[in-house]
Formats: sequence, C-alpha cells, structure tokens
Amino acid sequence: MKPLSLPVIHILLALSDGARHGYAIKQNVEERTSGAVRLGPGTLYEAIQRLQDSGLIEEGAARRAPENGQAAPRRYYQLTPLGWDALRQEVRRLGEIVDHARANPKLKKGLA
Repeated sequence: MKPLSLPVIHILLALSDGARHGYAIKQNVEERTSGAVRLGPGTLYEAIQRLQDSGLIEEGAARRAPENGQAAPRRYYQLTPLGWDALRQEVRRLGEIVDHARANPKLKKGLA
C-alpha cells in the first residue's frame, strides 16, 4: 500500500475514536493539531469519498435524524477492518521515519 496523504491520516485518526460525521471529523482534526491542519469541505468530502471507494471507511448505521433545522440527516463514517489495518501500517511507517530522524546526530540535538 502506498503512503497515505496527511489529510487522510488525520481523517482515519479522527475515526479511530469512533464514528463521526464530516463536520465532527473536521473539528477533531483542528483540535488535535491545534489548528495547524484545517480540512476544507472539498478536501474533506473528496477524501471521505476516496476512503469509502477504497474500502477503508464505511457509512455507519448510526445515522441520526436531522438536527437544528438541517434538511437531511448527517452521515456518520467509521473505519472498516481494512481501514484499521491501513492506519496501523501508516503509523508504523511514520514511526520508522521519526526513529531514523532521531538517530541522525545532526537532528538529535534539536529534537530533544
């Protein structure tokens, strides 16, 4: 599997805590990164569609009734077993990169 993009990694991490709707995913990513990563609607929903198409996430059964005058119920997404595997693999890959960086004497001083 090829490396996942940063927005996709953050979406999968947001869903690792449980099913969420799109806006809740966006909020979780912004909170977890202290605003450093902001997912615009285009980026977020295109990534969600690609993740669904690739079988990494699925629409959850927990669809809720419309709230606060919304025209349609929110769609909740959750990780599939394949999505969990992809996230674990990506976290291991990123961990290896960080380990190599920390082992570099020229970088070690600034990473402590």
